[in-house]
Amino acid sequence: MALINRFSRLFRADLHAVLDRIEEPTILLKQAVREMEDDVVQDERNLKILAHELEQIPVLENEIDKTLKNLQVEIGLCLDSDNEKLARSVIKRKLECQQRAKRLRLKSESMEQEVTGLAGRLENNRSRLSAMQQKLEILEEDYSHNVGQLKAGDMDVMVSEDDIEVALLKEKQAREIS
Repeated sequence: MALINRFSRLFRADLHAVLDRIEEPTILLKQAVREMEDDVVQDERNLKILAHELEQIPVLENEIDKTLKNLQVEIGLCLDSDNEKLARSVIKRKLECQQRAKRLRLKSESMEQEVTGLAGRLENNRSRLSAMQQKLEILEEDYSHNVGQLKAGDMDVMVSEDDIEVALLKEKQAREIS
């Protein structure tokens, strides 16, 4: 049983070695680097969009504050003229405006958390991308160096018995001539 296990491990190891040679790690690593670069670009885009939206929030808050002040003045006018029906309508608009202000604050807090998380993820992805690019450079250097220096084990040649016999006959013939 141990012998069978050893043969199966040997076979799997050889199979994995064949697959590693077929897959060419430099190509796989280049693809991974391209995908990581795309992710970094997408995260940068998203971060810019969120930052722009966050810049717009104070402008919206100022508009809401101005509207609330105007509505408060209108409520005062309505109450001074004893027009409760109109005062109710203005109070309704004031409450709606206050709810918008509250939602805007919540959205701002949520976006700030999202920006913080995205910025952290972006920094992490940038550092991982840099590491992957360095690995790719090293792997490409090793690959180009190894291609220049072919090892004897990389050049396994099969010589048949017939080739040996023909070479032997040629050697004998060359000796007879000289």
